[in-house]
Amino acid sequence: MSFLKRFSRNRGALIGLAILIAVVLFAILAPSLYPQSPWRTVARPFLAPFVMERFPLGTDTLGRDIASGLAHGARVSLTIGLVSTIVALLIGVPLGAIAGYAGGFIDDALMRFTEFFQTIPSFALAIVLVAILQPKLGSIVLAIGVVSWPPVARLVRGEVLSLKTREYVQAAITIGQPTARIIWSQVLPNTIAPIIVMGSLMIGSAILLESSLSFLGLGDPNLMSWGYMVGAGRTRLLDAWWISFFPGVAIFLTVLALNLAGEGLNDAMNPRLARERE
Repeated sequence: MSFLKRFSRNRGALIGLAILIAVVLFAILAPSLYPQSPWRTVARPFLAPFVMERFPLGTDTLGRDIASGLAHGARVSLTIGLVSTIVALLIGVPLGAIAGYAGGFIDDALMRFTEFFQTIPSFALAIVLVAILQPKLGSIVLAIGVVSWPPVARLVRGEVLSLKTREYVQAAITIGQPTARIIWSQVLPNTIAPIIVMGSLMIGSAILLESSLSFLGLGDPNLMSWGYMVGAGRTRLLDAWWISFFPGVAIFLTVLALNLAGEGLNDAMNPRLARERE
């Protein structure tokens, strides 16, 4: 059974993919749908949702359009989630590949280094890094990437440990190919599937982490994000619930969609799991 057939038979994965496509399109079309700045005051504060056609989701404490904030915030949250995941992969994949292939002292040293990062609570470390580097887009991406790479390194190490004993890798060693070339051309291509699956799940975790940082006031003050919107309305939950509710739902649906799509990718790329489900 082909990859697309296995993926399409997973209803949860299809639902997640549909939600994700809708969120991405919403983010891409944000400048066209809401050309004005999301920071601009457009109506009276605390305008309830579905009262005025121009502002279907209402306004916040300063009279800013909630729908506009959601659209522009989607661009920021998705960008941070994607780029920080790429940063984590760029750190974790090489370290895991080197540790798994080299073995011995190098493996022990790199794994102890990885475990050191895992002993520190990731959210606390991210807060410290962002506070030190100042709350800006680049520092937030770097902080999330730095706290997210250890699971990637451990996954890749495990895959490489099983792959380096395969016949084609031993044949490459026998004919004298350089170690770097063997890792790059023979080993890493066969770890792509689990890396893609983990990456899709990490994007959701990164969005949650960025939202938590923004909720605490450690987001980029020049960028509208979903986490900032939730934090901005936390003191008015009783009388203006919509300020935090709509961005909270957006975060929930996006992370859920990424997890559903990630599980679907895992099943589709792993024929054994697919057969078990059948």
